[in-house]
Amino acid sequence: MNEEKITEEVSKLALKYSLFYGGKVEIIPKVPIQCLDDFLIWYTPGVAAVSEAIKNNKELSFDYTCRWNTIAIITDGSRVLGLGDIGPEASMPVMEGKALIYKYLGGVDAIPLPINAYDPDKMIEVIKSLQPAFGGINLEDIVSPKCFYIVDRLREEIEIPVWHDDQQGTAGVTLASLINSLKLTGRKLHGTKIVFFGVGAANIASARLIIKAGADPGDLILIDSKGIIHPEREDLDELKIKNRWKYELAIKTNKERISGDFINAFDSADVLISASKSGPGVIKKEWISRMNDKAIVFALANPVPEIWPWEAKDAGAYIVATGRSDFPNQVNNSLIFPSMFRGVLDVRAKAIVDDMVIVAAEELAKFAEEKGLNKDYIIPNMTEWEVYPRVACKVGEKATNLGLARRKFSIDEIYKRSLEIIKRSREILSALIKANIISLPR
Repeated sequence: MNEEKITEEVSKLALKYSLFYGGKVEIIPKVPIQCLDDFLIWYTPGVAAVSEAIKNNKELSFDYTCRWNTIAIITDGSRVLGLGDIGPEASMPVMEGKALIYKYLGGVDAIPLPINAYDPDKMIEVIKSLQPAFGGINLEDIVSPKCFYIVDRLREEIEIPVWHDDQQGTAGVTLASLINSLKLTGRKLHGTKIVFFGVGAANIASARLIIKAGADPGDLILIDSKGIIHPEREDLDELKIKNRWKYELAIKTNKERISGDFINAFDSADVLISASKSGPGVIKKEWISRMNDKAIVFALANPVPEIWPWEAKDAGAYIVATGRSDFPNQVNNSLIFPSMFRGVLDVRAKAIVDDMVIVAAEELAKFAEEKGLNKDYIIPNMTEWEVYPRVACKVGEKATNLGLARRKFSIDEIYKRSLEIIKRSREILSALIKANIISLPR
């Protein structure tokens, strides 16, 4: 079955099963109810004592309520997958899917929360007002550059972790994949020439994180819809006003001042990281052929990569990664966001910073290296669930070392806690299926 046919079949099943189940997630009790008298404890009058305790010390909300393990997945629906601006209602199935992954792979209770708030300042105010209910915020599918402004403001103004998965998630898993690809091709991060094709939220964040991890900014070349970005490009003053995050990269990248036809950027390039529009045919074989030997190509557009993996290899690519699970080397945010939040929630971190994303990427890369790297296995896959508590452990440890954790545990304690919570979540689902409480689709 070809790729188009597979996509068509799974789309039909998604519609059928979504109607059958009426959604992907639900809230269920976690305390025993054996008789009505139990509500005297869980609700009134007993609950008043819990509220009084929290009134006197707001931090106790993490101890006495589900806040410690609950996050909100918030979007305005302005840039959903490859579908574009489809609105908050249409984004709900995607946010539900995200919540399902959070619970199954990270043991995190995530509430899908699309909101009617397109203005960035309004969105910030809505999220700030929600802070008392949650231990963290996952921003999702928000158009660039608005998403950068929202994340930067929220990091300054709230005291729970804020994560934009299209920025930090994509950047983290891209860095992990790059670390191992460089090992396989005998390269070091510093000194490697990297072309970024597409300069939206994903690639801006990836470029920034890769620089933070040790790449020379001058060795990076960015290509947007207008061509190669360089410090002398005529629209730079406009860019400074409209998209300062892109502008900052324009100033410090492309030290050779390559300009003109954008295919010039591919000459002697070592790595291509493409996060642009769905393909195929967006990236041409002849562009890949201009790259160095043992070229590394990440074609990350969904649902169809910018170039098919076999075409990239025919053109000389040694390692090819995509965003799809039916090809080798899936660069998938689901490898990092469940364990990122597992780690920060377990130590009750106040923020997520780049250093935490880097250690998560390094641990992902290390896990795959221990399994045995090859050109078709540069990063773990989602079935290797043991990687999640390992990454969570490193994230929690880094948050603690940076002084961002409300609770301090040893690295062994963080790992044990993460492992137990993730195992419990998987076992609950298995038990519900076995008991036919969750029925198999018909």
